Amino acid sequence: MKFRIEWTYGIPKGIETVFSSDEMSAEAIVQIAEDLERTGRVKKIRFEDQFDSSWTLKEVKAYLKEIEAEPHQVQIYFDGGYERSSGDAGLGCVIYYKQNGKSYRRRTNAKLDELSSNNEAEYAALYFCLQELEYLEVRRQVVSFIGDSRIVINGMEGEWPIMENKLGPWIQRIKEKLNELGIQDEYQLAPRKENAEADKLATQALKGISIAATSEILN
Repeated sequence: MKFRIEWTYGIPKGIETVFSSDEMSAEAIVQIAEDLERTGRVKKIRFEDQFDSSWTLKEVKAYLKEIEAEPHQVQIYFDGGYERSSGDAGLGCVIYYKQNGKSYRRRTNAKLDELSSNNEAEYAALYFCLQELEYLEVRRQVVSFIGDSRIVINGMEGEWPIMENKLGPWIQRIKEKLNELGIQDEYQLAPRKENAEADKLATQALKGISIAATSEILN
């Protein structure tokens, strides 16, 4: 979950004014709040989450402690590949997350048959990533989905009409799974070179190479 911070700043025996921040992670917002308090110039301070609910510093710290053992700060890269001759699709999914103070990367892929287009493969890849989130028991938080398909990114954000009949059911399944997991989805369109890892997994799936691996990211 991301937070904004709002604080009232005042000079000694003088003018007061209110500042607010951009949205940041809970970890970052706590560090900034504690540093602001050390200045001795902060009169009032409050936090607001993405759902416009107000929090105290104590409550944000309690939230951080609660989620520490769960996967959080989740970012997902997804990609779908398609072979027109066979109707087979390769799905690639890379999940970055933090848990118990450590950073992890999960790489998985899958192969599907009887799909009709590359666009359908891209939506199938996004749904596959949601299944992986369910496996990791990721629930009730904001998740960033990053892909290179304008059809999927703009389609999920409601900015483009859906022209292919077979894509509608995928969108419905995705939205139902998001609701089931309590996931607030955010989307980012990335250049293909930035999505190379998910693309490689999708290609490997088409070649019959199955991958499911989780590794710690060491600094």
